[in-house]
Amino acid sequence: MTRSSPLLALRAGLLARLGGDARLAALMGGRLRLYDEPPRGAVPAYALFGPSETRDDSVDGARRHRHAFTLIVLAKPGSARSALEVAELIAACLDEADLSLSGHALVLLRLRSLASLRDERTGEARATLSFEAVTESAA
Repeated sequence: MTRSSPLLALRAGLLARLGGDARLAALMGGRLRLYDEPPRGAVPAYALFGPSETRDDSVDGARRHRHAFTLIVLAKPGSARSALEVAELIAACLDEADLSLSGHALVLLRLRSLASLRDERTGEARATLSFEAVTESAA
């Protein structure tokens, strides 16, 4: 029997939740733009899956995983406000959300921090959201 990846299930749940938010889509140019890596020629605002870590967190016979992951919002140069607006909306959509995950149950999803910065070379504004999550494998 092949086990499904808890991280990939979590990412699919995030995409489904965020993809259904019309306000977020409007801020991102008409649709959710959340990618694994920056697409060529993409004009901000868009978001990227940033660094993530998944650790075994099994307890009392339940196969659980603790996740630490980031989402990075990139905005037009000189537009920290647009990065923060997108990041705040993502945070509102995901913090303590109840997502449906394939092959797993979401036990916890919590925003840990939101940080913003400007790339000195390009002037591009960025906002980084850090989350923690706990998933449990379905029986």
